[in-house]
Amino acid sequence: MKCIILAAGYATRLYPLTKNKPKPLLDVAGKPILEHILEKVSKVTDINEVFIVTNDRFYPCFIEWKKGYRFPGKIHIVNDGTTTNENRLGAIADLQYTVDKMGIDDEIMVLAGDNLFDFELYDFVEFYRRKAADCISVHEINDVERLKRTGVVEVDRKWKVVSFEEKPENPKTNLAVPPFYIYKKETLPLISEYLKEGNNPDAPGNFIPWLIKKKDVYAFKFEGERYDIGTPESYETVIRLYENKNR
Repeated sequence: MKCIILAAGYATRLYPLTKNKPKPLLDVAGKPILEHILEKVSKVTDINEVFIVTNDRFYPCFIEWKKGYRFPGKIHIVNDGTTTNENRLGAIADLQYTVDKMGIDDEIMVLAGDNLFDFELYDFVEFYRRKAADCISVHEINDVERLKRTGVVEVDRKWKVVSFEEKPENPKTNLAVPPFYIYKKETLPLISEYLKEGNNPDAPGNFIPWLIKKKDVYAFKFEGERYDIGTPESYETVIRLYENKNR
């Protein structure tokens, strides 16, 4: 299994913090957000390579960071060639770009480079192995306003996804979908098909409602929190939480 970490955004809502530094390299409790994620990835024995896709502006930052970071497997930094928020490819297009550029022909775990989470990725992989199908992750959120800002799914009794809505005005359930996915090798050509049809290349969750019409997708429900770092306020909140955890 390969792991692709999406880190090609420009994080304009976090300016000036991210004017000259990519969001995944911002510090939380003494180390970059990215290193917290990679600690979880390193515990998954199935994963033998990690691909971090970034943009041309921040590519040198990741190359410099990589020089000082030790990881048990191979890490590749992939430059998608974009230079501004206006000409960015979007997360799904970045995923396709990485698959094509690096010749990936394997099952993939896809993670956002700006989300921290409590659960262990090896539990997610174990669920994926049991289902032998594409999998997304979900967790319960009981705040309707928060649900309106994320993807929300309905599932059946076997946890197969039966509907998916991005940022619904009236959420049908309390199951929110963070940007953590595992796709089978056979699903990779469908990403290309999705993009060729002219579908939205941006938020990675946009692929899911299209995919569930083609094949079975299951939802892995995890316990604990996940933290989406998108604004100065959410960043400050995460810093405080992680500092308290480490006390």
